[in-house]
Amino acid sequence: MPDTGRPPSRTTPRSAEEVTLSDYRAVLFDLDGVITPTADLHRDAWRAMFTDVLADRGVDPYSEQDYFDHLDGRSRTEGVASLLASRGITLPHDRADAGEEGEDSPEDDTVVGLGLRKNREFLRLLDAGITPYPGSVRLLDALEDGADTRAVRVAVVSSSRNARRVLRAAGLLDRFELVVDGEVAAREGLAGKPAPDTYLHAARELGVEPGAAVVVEDATSGVAAGRAGDVGLVVGVDRGAGAEALRAAGADVVVPDLARLVEP
Repeated sequence: MPDTGRPPSRTTPRSAEEVTLSDYRAVLFDLDGVITPTADLHRDAWRAMFTDVLADRGVDPYSEQDYFDHLDGRSRTEGVASLLASRGITLPHDRADAGEEGEDSPEDDTVVGLGLRKNREFLRLLDAGITPYPGSVRLLDALEDGADTRAVRVAVVSSSRNARRVLRAAGLLDRFELVVDGEVAAREGLAGKPAPDTYLHAARELGVEPGAAVVVEDATSGVAAGRAGDVGLVVGVDRGAGAEALRAAGADVVVPDLARLVEP
């Protein structure tokens, strides 16, 4: 029978010291910037791609703030469309939208094509290897160590279609019983973050009520998704978005590193 119990009635914690994850039934982790520093690779790949694209069109150049405003936490095509719109650029969504035949490639000047161009650069960077955040591994270890008294189930919920490849490169794929990624979202017709659909899908797959789940996110869009899903606790990890921005998006607690949740 699914474990659908909610955590004990209590005041929502407002600091890392007040968080007791064993009060919950599941912890749903974002991947990039939470488990692995792939957000750095994504930023580098987006910068490389958009620097050229925007320069070719003579509009305002790409800035680091563009990543947080338009790209962080979104699917590739949503991110591309959002940033292009901020510069007043309109491109066909794909080759079919442009009246052309065939599948899109990284060389196509379409929304899908630019997303593929960015992904090609990301995979090139990923091939050099990725090391997970030590604090995040410490938290995973702590959750596993406590499983004999109260099982806390863990899943990854990521907008990336490369989530499994990243987890495998980091040596962590077998640490998660469920991965809800961009491929799953497309197959199941799930709206991307900041909509709560992917997190709610993960909770359903684990047999856990949203109120008994924790969402861990570093992006404001992901934090907003957790809050919109009415989960029991939203933990923001400040890797650059800013603590206040994460709180404004709906984070109950913000930490600079997940080790803060296991430190005595």
